[in-house]
Amino acid sequence: MNQSQPQVIEINLERLERIRDVLAMISLGEFNPDEHLIAVENHDVFSSFEDTINLFARQLHASVKESEQSMLKLDAARRELEEKLSTIEKQRLAIRDLSTPIIELWEDVLTLPIVGVVDTQRSLEMTERLLHRISQGKARCAIIDITGVEVVDTSTANHFVKMVNAARLLGTYCVVTGISPVIAQTLTQIGVDLRDVKTLGSLRDGLKECFLYLRNHTAHRALDAGGR
Repeated sequence: MNQSQPQVIEINLERLERIRDVLAMISLGEFNPDEHLIAVENHDVFSSFEDTINLFARQLHASVKESEQSMLKLDAARRELEEKLSTIEKQRLAIRDLSTPIIELWEDVLTLPIVGVVDTQRSLEMTERLLHRISQGKARCAIIDITGVEVVDTSTANHFVKMVNAARLLGTYCVVTGISPVIAQTLTQIGVDLRDVKTLGSLRDGLKECFLYLRNHTAHRALDAGGR
């Protein structure tokens, strides 16, 4: 059986070097189709291979450019998203400050009026802000007013207990106001222990309690100083 013999062709070395140069430019990422395409001068058997290399180089270049554009768009979208998230975070902090203001109601007396729902995250934020304000102004009394709290359950009550205890660790006398008869009955029914927390019905009552504490505290300090 006759078998066809492979065709042998002679290739100018310069043509091979041009292909080598194109492939080198591609590997280095420096290929430019306007400058580095193979100039097909001889239309022979080998020229079809040169055309294929040119086609491959152009398509690869286009694909790389498309990928680069996609990466640029993704990077721009990422930066835009980061800016939006930063804006949202700033707005969240501003809303938090507005929804949980800490007011110097009187000299040495701070009040924290709470409105809405109190979850774990908000409780931690409020406690952090209260302690920071106490440490800044050395307030001796703090009133946590929960008149505007929507729901007071076991979890919410425990948040307030922890807040009071944290303030005490800084030497601040802390009371909780806004405990209505209905809330008091609910807390009793669900077994919340508030024996270690001074609770009062209104902010007015809380302020009176703080004045009494400050007066007694000042009197004790005067007696201690006189006895030395």
